[in-house]
Amino acid sequence: MMELHDGPLDVKEIFGRWLDEEAESNYGAYIPFVGTIRAEGGIEALSFDIYEPVLRNWFDAWQRRARERGAVVKMAHAIGDVPVHSSSYIAAVFSPRRRVALELIDEFVEDFKANAPIWKYDVIDGRRIYAEDRSTPMEGSGLLAQSE
Repeated sequence: MMELHDGPLDVKEIFGRWLDEEAESNYGAYIPFVGTIRAEGGIEALSFDIYEPVLRNWFDAWQRRARERGAVVKMAHAIGDVPVHSSSYIAAVFSPRRRVALELIDEFVEDFKANAPIWKYDVIDGRRIYAEDRSTPMEGSGLLAQSE
């Protein structure tokens, strides 16, 4: 399950709903990850643009990878502005086995950071400024690719 939300994420509501959805699944491990906007560099928020078709393909590949190991991966991400000290990203792995869940959440979050088609902007004085130092260029992404 992949969810996109306008603005900051309601962590308690999303986690609670995910727990309810998996209550009868007999998974022995549930490993969550919450990404929160840090106050640094004078920002008041981060803002996110997402290319949903590519993100959905990326996520579907992860769902297949998790299923091969008997697990389920879920994620939610914010679109638009997310103020400091609030959440922009939540991921969770549900698995029959603790080791599988621990490994998958680490792999998933690291791959998300490196390859998900999400562009970040700093919000300073109400203006969006491309956060190049916090963004990872996508291979083969034309104008967005780093020049060599």
